[in-house]
Amino acid sequence: MHIIIGGTGHVGSATARALLRRGEPVTVVTRNAGHAAALREAGAQVAVADVRDVAALRAILRTGTTALLLNPPAAPFTDTDAVERANAAAIVDAVTGSGLRKAVAVSTTGARRGERCGDLTVLFEFEEKLKAQAVPVAVNRGVYYMSNWTEMLDTVRHRGKLPSFFPEDLVIPMVAPDDLGEVAAQRLLEPADRTDTIDVEGPRRYTPRDVADAFAHALGRPIDVEVVPRHAWEQTYRQLGFSPEAARSYACMTGTVLDEQDGWPDNPVRGPTTLEDFIRASISRKY
Repeated sequence: MHIIIGGTGHVGSATARALLRRGEPVTVVTRNAGHAAALREAGAQVAVADVRDVAALRAILRTGTTALLLNPPAAPFTDTDAVERANAAAIVDAVTGSGLRKAVAVSTTGARRGERCGDLTVLFEFEEKLKAQAVPVAVNRGVYYMSNWTEMLDTVRHRGKLPSFFPEDLVIPMVAPDDLGEVAAQRLLEPADRTDTIDVEGPRRYTPRDVADAFAHALGRPIDVEVVPRHAWEQTYRQLGFSPEAARSYACMTGTVLDEQDGWPDNPVRGPTTLEDFIRASISRKY
């Protein structure tokens, strides 16, 4: 049995579906069973638990042989770093003593030691704590999610503008959640001693202008890129409902993407989904 923590999110659900397509048994862990209805219909079992409930989560993990460990994102109005560090610590505690054969952790490209830089620092700490316990853990680091752009679909559709914290011509590695799910499923099925850290991205790299063009083609109307200047990043996040702590953290992550262009992986695992196909499919599903 494969246990998927965070199984109703983009990557978790993609991993569950990839395993189900292979005929593998899957249990999806969620706080709300209703969110997993489609996965249940597809053949998954559903277990309800909060990741902070270490005893309940460990009991679920003991029913499986492998697990996908995905630290759920905190609500942006909270102190996201503090909440996510606490969630990650609880997941590590649950894995310890679970008897799993192997686990795969979902992390992010560029993860590094430090404080208050969102996923970059929270997930690095998650990686390090998982490596320090007994269950073998492989680490999949994903680059910038294509789904980050489609969260702004209503704004793009109604205003004809794509908000971007990045310059219009900045080249960024991006990946579709379905590709991350496929790679995670493959890694869960590999031998327990395959515990290296890999980076996963799409077939090529894109700019915000490429994203706007993909929206324009799919929506049949011109789309402009509306760049948010760096001095306005934190204020913009606050206007979107982020707490002061979360706004600073997300601004740090954004700045790191902008400033460390020479830090992208040299030899990533590449998924097949293009940005154009991903955006077209996302629009088709929504409208």
